Amino acid sequence: MTHSEFDLKHWQQALSGKGPRPILRTALTHFDHIALAFSGAEDVALIDMACRIRDDISVFTLDTGRLHPETYRFIEQVRERYPIRLDILSPDAEALRELVQNKGLFSFYRDGHQECCHIRKVAPLQRKLATLDAWISGQRRDQNPDTRQRIPEVALDPSFQGKSGSLIKFNPLANWTSEQVWDYLEAFDVPFNELHRRGFRSIGCEPCTRPTLPHQHEREGRWWWEEGAKKECGIHRKPE
Repeated sequence: MTHSEFDLKHWQQALSGKGPRPILRTALTHFDHIALAFSGAEDVALIDMACRIRDDISVFTLDTGRLHPETYRFIEQVRERYPIRLDILSPDAEALRELVQNKGLFSFYRDGHQECCHIRKVAPLQRKLATLDAWISGQRRDQNPDTRQRIPEVALDPSFQGKSGSLIKFNPLANWTSEQVWDYLEAFDVPFNELHRRGFRSIGCEPCTRPTLPHQHEREGRWWWEEGAKKECGIHRKPE
């Protein structure tokens, strides 16, 4: 099915307030050219659920070239655990070479993270999504107090185009909390990044991620030198 054949308004009403399983089942039943984005604990919970619905799940992850060693080991652990087709996306080598050549390896501390994130994350994602009709994200409404409170369960993606034009984006965990995610991981013995044991609650690139204190929100560990409203890399646009 393509986005034009998918009754978006119907499914927005039908899935409103629902948990991840009915949202995942709808996504995987209606679309063949669909993939699940994988980077963190939320995404592995979705992979675990999705593999119980279909046995040919397509998954992709972004290798920015600046991830923690623990994250690379985690990616391989997930690949070995689940019967998935894992596509590892890399940034354009020439664009990355020009950035580092002209601005060095840590320009984001001075100029902000958007330029680096665009080259290392947004552009590779854009190329991948152009081959799909829909994709699945692990976003939750409680992840970012500034940008994610109004995440829909399903909607047209406001940032990217798919293979047939507009792209459908599913957010099965929109209504779950961090506690529910971790309850699921424990209940089903789902693997997670070992950095979580060291106080990292939201994990990105190594230079841009640090542990959070007990009273801090999880996103405060990302791009900590910038304002809270800017703590997005450009992959997920704030809903209107």
